[in-house]
Amino acid sequence: MSRFKIWQPFIIALAIIAGVFIGAYLTRIAMAGDSLSHLPQNQISKLNAVINYISKEYVDTVNPEKMVDRTIEQMLHGLDPHSSYITAEELQTVNEPLEGNFEGIGIEFHIQEDTIMVVAAIPGGPSEQLGIRAGDRIIKVDGSNVAKTGITNSKVMKLLRGEGGTKVKVTVFRRTAARNYDFTIVRGKIPIHSVEVGYMVNPSMGYVRISHFAENTYPEFLEAYRKLKEQGMKKMILDLRGNPGGYLKSAIEIADEFLPPGKLIVYTEGHARPRENFHSTSKGDFIKGDLAVLIDEGSASASEIVSGAIQDLDRGVIIGRRSFGKGLVQEQSEFPDGSAVRLTVARYYTPTGRCIQKPYEDDYDAYENEIIRRMQHGELLHSDSIHFPDSLKYTTPKGKIVYGGGGIMPDIFVPLDTAGISGFYTEVNGLGVINQFAYDYLDQHRSTLEKYSSFNDFNRNFQVTNEIYAQLVQSSRKAGVNSNDGVDVARPFIGNQFKALIARQLWGNEGFFSVLQTQDKTIQKA
Repeated sequence: MSRFKIWQPFIIALAIIAGVFIGAYLTRIAMAGDSLSHLPQNQISKLNAVINYISKEYVDTVNPEKMVDRTIEQMLHGLDPHSSYITAEELQTVNEPLEGNFEGIGIEFHIQEDTIMVVAAIPGGPSEQLGIRAGDRIIKVDGSNVAKTGITNSKVMKLLRGEGGTKVKVTVFRRTAARNYDFTIVRGKIPIHSVEVGYMVNPSMGYVRISHFAENTYPEFLEAYRKLKEQGMKKMILDLRGNPGGYLKSAIEIADEFLPPGKLIVYTEGHARPRENFHSTSKGDFIKGDLAVLIDEGSASASEIVSGAIQDLDRGVIIGRRSFGKGLVQEQSEFPDGSAVRLTVARYYTPTGRCIQKPYEDDYDAYENEIIRRMQHGELLHSDSIHFPDSLKYTTPKGKIVYGGGGIMPDIFVPLDTAGISGFYTEVNGLGVINQFAYDYLDQHRSTLEKYSSFNDFNRNFQVTNEIYAQLVQSSRKAGVNSNDGVDVARPFIGNQFKALIARQLWGNEGFFSVLQTQDKTIQKA
């Protein structure tokens, strides 16, 4: 991923693991209805007897519902790393990114000086339609003061999210007008986009970044693709770095766009599930243009289906670092109370027959910490530290050697970029200083920054001066950053991240990624 996300190796590893264990559970979700109700009575009577006995006789009062939840959770935990139990309270939150929407007022917000500040009103959402703007501060919700009250992100979500069609009254302070405005907002469906951005890197090459594979990923991809094709795209970079996976169906649809008809994209097979093949169709529209797919250690599940198919069928070049290694397929069954079980029912295989699921049988903790071990062994910096046995060697139709047994190996290795990573850089990122300073700077200089006629005008002419960087360093000291290690060395990278954050607030993700691209060695390699 881009350098701005590289705070510290172990922090990266934990973030990757968290993302994969949430997103990659969802490679294939098939609603199994009431299948859980058909277990023979003799298989559950012992469990019922123990729970009833504890409830009646245990020395202290217990909560039987929580006991059942914990029992199911531990039982699934012992099977494999991706079988899971999800409570009713958690299920909606987990599903929202995959379903592609949630219900609310449609703003991106940031808590600044204990006040809710609107970073952006989501296009087409209820807030944008009413005229709420970036920079507005929400000071009251339904008549109650929320400014300078110790407001938190979770409190904001509870206050502003809600069932579609319900109303919430907010009072905002608009700094540019120096006055308050009252808005009554009718909550509605707010889109969550999985295709983060699509833009032209140069006159012939397009760039598309997919953050996860959701229900709406394919139509979003088609929209981005058609826009780029109209702009003259002949080659494409597909960025799947940090993508933890999602729906199998969406991954197949994306892969299909790059392949001629009749090609095996992926197949699944399990103890109780016979082999099922998924082939490309005749709808592929980018089957000849040069294609580069970017992956890293955070690319998992559906991301590995796409990159594995492209690699195995000699369709494009895979660039980056070895992917996560998640080749297990989950199926979802829901209980009447709204909770659900996601059970691993099959493995998926790439066209050459590779199962790229990394080992997990011996030690669950070792599985969770495997990415940390990659860092410790130097794999993220040196490709020659990666070794697979010949028994896991496969050959593509054009004779290229590929390996199974633990993720997709890139055709072109790009090491983790650690230039500029210092004690100062790590602390500044860890405390969120750059983001906070960017919000503050834009808030204070919005009228000046909005005078740039276009993103290209901004990108050419806006410079992070010595004065601006000195102010950022001063802000970091107030935030508790004590390190003096590498303040000057980190400047080009901190400055680029700061400029990208300003561009995001003014021109969206296209501005953000366009600025970051100038220091992204994986994109440059592609």
